[in-house]
Amino acid sequence: MATLPVFIPLSEAARKYGLEEAHLRQLIEKGKIRAGVVAGEMVVSEEEVRGEAIQEKGLRKEDLPEYQQYSHLESIEIEFGEAARKYRIPPATLHGWVTRKIVKIIRRQGKKVVLKEQDVAYCAKIYEMRKGQGKWLFDKDGLPYKYKSKSNSLAL
Repeated sequence: MATLPVFIPLSEAARKYGLEEAHLRQLIEKGKIRAGVVAGEMVVSEEEVRGEAIQEKGLRKEDLPEYQQYSHLESIEIEFGEAARKYRIPPATLHGWVTRKIVKIIRRQGKKVVLKEQDVAYCAKIYEMRKGQGKWLFDKDGLPYKYKSKSNSLAL
């Protein structure tokens, strides 16, 4: 089943990603982010707003709300196999994130690999939001991959 896009109120998107509402309206007019109206309130594609904020502000994955929500795990270590089980991530997928350095290795203990749990939790969140075989989840910097939008508006 396809994952539906998430739309949030324009004012919330501006606050959450540190962008001006007027600027977001300009991006909508230019077709860079999709928007619609729900119950009389303008809503925007959260994924597209996030992508614009990343581009414009030079955000790192550590700056994103999705990453910061796991700040309580910042100094927590988790063994590779335990991480795959706990977060229900296929080992091959987790291995790919480690190889691409999206998930940091804290240390190796013999054959065991110990990871930074905050990185794993963040990646698992994005994985759950965008589940689907063959989809790019992250760019080279560990930020959620920005898909090209086909339309700038959505009838809701």
